[in-house]
Amino acid sequence: MSVTSRYRDAWEGFWNEVAGDQGTVFWDAEPALTAGRHLAHFEPHLTDPALPLIDLGCGNGTQTRYLAERFPHVVGADLSAAALEHARRADPAGTAAYRRVDATDKAEAEALHAELGDANLYVRGVLHQCEPDDRRSLADALAVLLGDHGRVFLVEPSPAARTVLAELARGPAGPPAKIAPVLRHGLTPATVPEEAVPGYLRAAGLTVLASGELPLTTVEYTPDGTRIELPSTWVVAGRSA
Repeated sequence: MSVTSRYRDAWEGFWNEVAGDQGTVFWDAEPALTAGRHLAHFEPHLTDPALPLIDLGCGNGTQTRYLAERFPHVVGADLSAAALEHARRADPAGTAAYRRVDATDKAEAEALHAELGDANLYVRGVLHQCEPDDRRSLADALAVLLGDHGRVFLVEPSPAARTVLAELARGPAGPPAKIAPVLRHGLTPATVPEEAVPGYLRAAGLTVLASGELPLTTVEYTPDGTRIELPSTWVVAGRSA
């Protein structure tokens, strides 16, 4: 079984198990606390906001629908057919389009670019869920989708987030309810070194335009009622400055 097939099966199993409604998945926080915060750092770098915007790794589409209220043409793309079914069901008005895409497959990226042209990309927590051997392929595919004029906002949990998750999993009651399915399906969190993220993008021929740190808000709470936030790093990149 190929690496991609193993991960596709893991994600299908995960999304088939969960309800898929907004807030039922660990990272599926309200858009005002996620994509809304990210846009403040992304939008100033867009050379053309009218380009199609691809929410790559869209999952159940919570952030996709938010983005579709702010950009003229939004496509939610994901590896999992089950995730996309959740997304379409939650978007009966069709505010966004949804496509199954293997973002590590350059040929699929080339086909989508041939259809859409240059695009802006919103990529939240996808790189760290790839096998190490697939991360360069993902960056190459991002470069194809961006073309000459697109920009990508890529945000990933930092390695420190792994420590936070490990401590939560070791609690007396075991992993919090919304973390348990992630671990059960073998979906590996926060394994990309911070310094590696811009390196993958540069190796794909992209220029890093801006970077920073933000808390990644989740939907889970500690026993004392504190909302769990994970350390994360973000990068904006494009073909040229």
